[in-house]
Amino acid sequence: MELRTNPSRAAAVRVRGLAKYYGETTALDGVDLDVAEGTVMGVLGPNGAGKTTLVRILSTLVRADAGQACVAGWDVERQPHRLRRAIGLTGQFAAVDELLSGYENLYLIGRLLDLSAKGARRRAEELLERFSLTEAARRPARTYSGGMRRRLDLAASMIGRPLVLFLDEPTTGLDPRTRNEVWTEVRHMVDQGSTVLLTTQYMEEAEQLASDLTVIDRGKVIAAGSVDALKRQVGHQTLTIRPARPDQLDAMVRRLADHGVAAVPDGEGRLAVPAGDDAELTAAVAALGTSGLGVAALEMRLPSLDEVFLAVTAAQSAPAAPAPLSPLESVA
Repeated sequence: MELRTNPSRAAAVRVRGLAKYYGETTALDGVDLDVAEGTVMGVLGPNGAGKTTLVRILSTLVRADAGQACVAGWDVERQPHRLRRAIGLTGQFAAVDELLSGYENLYLIGRLLDLSAKGARRRAEELLERFSLTEAARRPARTYSGGMRRRLDLAASMIGRPLVLFLDEPTTGLDPRTRNEVWTEVRHMVDQGSTVLLTTQYMEEAEQLASDLTVIDRGKVIAAGSVDALKRQVGHQTLTIRPARPDQLDAMVRRLADHGVAAVPDGEGRLAVPAGDDAELTAAVAALGTSGLGVAALEMRLPSLDEVFLAVTAAQSAPAAPAPLSPLESVA
């Protein structure tokens, strides 16, 4: 199948049947992926699942063994030079020139991306401020801490305002404040029209940034969809109830049980009621409304992304059921 190479595309990233082999090891095994323009796609998966290999292929650092991919309208295999001018990349390890200052690193990249001298200077100063590097801007990068180098590397990937930004576990090792700065800048770039493909091990990061998720394991896509859709796929909503008085917890469990509603204490002074449908919710609320027991708070929640990740990867790794024995085998 021929993929489009027209820059007026609806999908910023399109992947079909992508495969990559390293000897006997299959890194990617027929991956399909679509990332809509102006969105953040979170790519999750265990270590060694193939996430980094996918990013390296899409950013033209590694050639695929099979399949096709387009990024920003350009074919990865046939138009790599044009594609590189449309993307930004932050890999798992900071790649900055340690002999240059932070400012010089950013200014040089800006000029290589054909920004004017004034534009490169302005953009470098802007990103140095956003990533809290202004005070260290004139110091050689070799004097930076690991976290500072990581921030500088992230700023470098964003300086050209790329159409598509690849972030491969970008906040690993960063402190919470710096992680929030990165999230803010990613949102800012998306607001300005960029598309982001983000690999991460942090479920909170995926939940904060991504509108859609793809889960990869053993080189294959095992789940994909919006955050809420994947949560609903894995499990129903849960109604959390906090009694007004902690000593009424047991009485509330009994009251709900009398009305056919199962409630389980969560160890934090609350009750968890699995809610498969609206009827169960209605029954629980109605039972409490006529009980005379005070309720301090009610909260509905879907499964967390941690629960989604564990569920889909556990299903993938579960051993297949043994085939039934033939009559001869059962006698042997």
